[in-house]
Amino acid sequence: MIDATPDFPSQLNALRESAQALTLNGVLLTHAHIGHYAGLIHLGREVMGADGVPVYVMPRMRRFLETNGPWEQLVKLNNVELRSIAADQPVSLGDHVRVTPLLVPHRDEYSETVAFSIEGPRRRVLYLPDIDKWERWDRRIEDLLAQVDAAFIDGTFFTEGELPGRNAAEVPHPRIEESLRRFEELPARERDKVHFIHLNHTNPAIRARSPAARQIEAGGCHVARVGQVVPL
Repeated sequence: MIDATPDFPSQLNALRESAQALTLNGVLLTHAHIGHYAGLIHLGREVMGADGVPVYVMPRMRRFLETNGPWEQLVKLNNVELRSIAADQPVSLGDHVRVTPLLVPHRDEYSETVAFSIEGPRRRVLYLPDIDKWERWDRRIEDLLAQVDAAFIDGTFFTEGELPGRNAAEVPHPRIEESLRRFEELPARERDKVHFIHLNHTNPAIRARSPAARQIEAGGCHVARVGQVVPL
């Protein structure tokens, strides 16, 4: 599982159904924002009382979990077993899958933020739910697209002005409209790899037949679907 959302029970059930697996073999965390790690609490003694679930973490993420309650209790009671990972260093998950963390610029109040390049025997997938802006990254997203078969990337907001009364600069993300403009010169096969995820509730592209969703499809990209499976 990548990231433990607040709706962890539904997430775990979906994983079991799609993978036909009865056990959770591990969790990889991208960063310490509420939608990405808060579900770990379900592994604690008040809920599942899990035993040593591997949780793969970057250095600052590890310190955050070890030194802040209630997460530190998960570590002390061995509900989770923290396993350190490092930027650009592949980690083998079993015999057939490798995952490589890629540092990305984001609001790193409590931990660094990473994307994951996930490589199986036949396909490679990019998972990148959060980034401030493409231009702030020391990598080109287009280069990564060329290296993968599918990319699940930040689609938090569709356009400016989705957060009335709030300073949008405090929650920077590349708007989907920006990404579509950036990708419009790419070949169709490259744009077809793009699947937008992490959509905020204000994002009109959540609605499948909305003008925003149709604009994404017209641009040769996609909104990720619940239950979508990409065999590796």
